[in-house]
Amino acid sequence: MARRKPTVADVRANKGKFQYTMMRTENWEELEAAEAAGIDMVSVPPELLKDARFREVAPSLFAVPGLPLWANDGPADGFLRWGFEMMRAGADAVYCAASIATVKRMADEGIPVIGHVGLIPHTCTWTGGFRAVGKTAEGAAQVYERCKRYEEAGAFGVEIEVVPAEVTAEIAKHTSLFLVSMGAGTGGDCQYLFGTDVLGTNSGHVPRHAKQYANLASEFERIQKIRIGAFRAFVDEVRCGTYRGPEHVVAIAPSELEAFRAGFADK
Repeated sequence: MARRKPTVADVRANKGKFQYTMMRTENWEELEAAEAAGIDMVSVPPELLKDARFREVAPSLFAVPGLPLWANDGPADGFLRWGFEMMRAGADAVYCAASIATVKRMADEGIPVIGHVGLIPHTCTWTGGFRAVGKTAEGAAQVYERCKRYEEAGAFGVEIEVVPAEVTAEIAKHTSLFLVSMGAGTGGDCQYLFGTDVLGTNSGHVPRHAKQYANLASEFERIQKIRIGAFRAFVDEVRCGTYRGPEHVVAIAPSELEAFRAGFADK
C-alpha cells in the first residue's frame, strides 16, 4: 500500500508519540532514495521542488524547502512572496530563519513555518561561532525563550541544532512547536541529517552529530577510475586500428556497392 504524505495536522497530533525522519536531499537520485527508503520528510532546494517532476518522484515525502537568510531584498515581503510560491509548488512547510516578525507575517497568511534555534550557522557569530548552544542554564533558557517567541508568532516548528539532548527534551515538554533535532538528541520530534553526511559524499567539515551509513565517495572514485580506463581503451583501439571491427559497422551487398562505385565513372 502506498504511503500517505503526512499533513501538518498529522505531525502535530504525533508530537511526543513518534520520531519523524528528515533528510536534506540535493538531487533527484537522493530524493528518489528517500522516497524508496521510507524517509518521512525532506529538506529540499526550492528549484527541485518547483520542478513538475517532484511529486512524481516523491509522492509521500513531507517537503520543506529553505532559502538562505539574505536571499531576499526586504526580508518580510521577499520571504512572504517566496513562501506563497513554495506553497503553490507543493511545499508542506517552509524553513525560514529570518526575524520573528517575518515569520509571524508568513504564519498569519497560513504558511507553516519552521524556524531555527540553537546553533544557527549564518548568525552563529552571536553565540560564539560553530559550537554547541545551551550548555549553561542561561544559554538553555535563551534557546527556550527563542522557541516561545516562534510559538507566539505562529510558527509550526523549529530546527533545534547542537543543543544538549537534555535541554531539547525539557523544551519539548513546554512547547507546542515541532522540534526538528539536528544534533540535539531524541527529545524532539524529528531526527534530521544531511544526505551528503549519510552517504559519505561530504568533502568539507563533518559535524559531530552526523553519522555516515555509506561511503559513496570511494565508490564514485572507483567508478571514475573505471570510466577513465574505458575511455583510454577506446583511444588505444582507435589509434591501433582494432576499433572498429566488422560487428560495429553496417554492411552493404557487394552488388550494391559495385553499382554505387560505377556511378562515379560517369562523373
